[in-house]
Amino acid sequence: MDLEKPPAERPVPRAEGCLTVAVRLPVRIVVLVLVVPVRVVWDALAVGGRLLRDSVLRPAGRALSWVAWAVFVWPWVTLWRYVVVPAGRMLGRLGYVLLVVPAVRLYDRVLTPLGQVMGRAARGTGAVLARALRGSGAGLGLVYAWLLVPVGRVLVVLLEAAGTALVAVGLGAYRGVAWLTRYLIVVPAVWCYAWVLTPVGRAAAWTVRRLGRLVWMIFGAIGTCLYWTARILLVLPALAVWRGVLVPVGRVLAVVGRETAEAFGHAWRVAGHVSLAVGRFLARLLRLTFVEPVRWTCRTLLIPFGQAVRDTVLRPAAEAARGVGRITRRTLAAARESARQTLAAARESARQAGADVRRTLFGAPREPGPLPRPEPRGEPGAAAARTLGSRTTALTKD
Repeated sequence: MDLEKPPAERPVPRAEGCLTVAVRLPVRIVVLVLVVPVRVVWDALAVGGRLLRDSVLRPAGRALSWVAWAVFVWPWVTLWRYVVVPAGRMLGRLGYVLLVVPAVRLYDRVLTPLGQVMGRAARGTGAVLARALRGSGAGLGLVYAWLLVPVGRVLVVLLEAAGTALVAVGLGAYRGVAWLTRYLIVVPAVWCYAWVLTPVGRAAAWTVRRLGRLVWMIFGAIGTCLYWTARILLVLPALAVWRGVLVPVGRVLAVVGRETAEAFGHAWRVAGHVSLAVGRFLARLLRLTFVEPVRWTCRTLLIPFGQAVRDTVLRPAAEAARGVGRITRRTLAAARESARQTLAAARESARQAGADVRRTLFGAPREPGPLPRPEPRGEPGAAAARTLGSRTTALTKD
């Protein structure tokens, strides 16, 4: 097993001609002069765009999102959470107490007993009708046996005879039409196809094949003549122009284009280093002339002033806002509790009204009487014991 790493293959240098060497240096000089200002402007625009995005557009977008939330979303969320949802729950409870509970009570206490009474009446009426029909069944049996059965048998015999006659007539007509069709249409058509159309069709096919071969030979000869004429007059001169003129010119243009592309890449990289150096110089100059004075001013003046404003104004205002929030939450909780008590009172009133209506319509419910006292289990008494005139004992007596 070979554990040694094979040496890396070095790229073979490309063979370059004198035209390539002569074109490379002036093209690179011209391209470098043209590309350096473009690269510097491009880098400046890129840095400005990033600075604008990080320092202006992104904070502005966040601020706009917060403003949109506060203006468009937060009021609707608050309205839904603190107004619509409690109102919906209250309306649902009122609907349940005022509609569902009375409807259930009406169904249980009025409609169900009424339906049971109507069902019993319908069952009694059906039983009476069944008895009446059962009493008159003997007369209907005599009519069926002596009148309907003979008439039905006669009708069945007549229908069978009529069907047999119709089938015989139809079969005879079908056989006659089939015989006429065979000897008047099918046999002449077969004879005409076999002795007239087939020979004529074979003769026409042989004629068409011969004419097709003749036309193919004529057009083939014409095509061959046109091919050699076009080859001599067009293809050979065009091939000579391609090999003698266009290919060398194309090779020269390819060398120029390749060197121009490589020069642009090299110039773009060199311009990047130049632009980086210029940018670092301008950044250091801006830092020394603008950033450091601003930082010193912020550190020595603005931060102490902001801390003083925070301690003297903002914190007391925040404490006052938190106190107002606590008072508001307590007020909302008290209002919710009062609404719950009001709803409970309304439910109790509706329940008492339903009880009064039932008591008025159906009377007061019957008070349950005392439960029967169970008899003590154990040995039977003297009356239940075995005697001379009794056939049971205390163990077999119910």
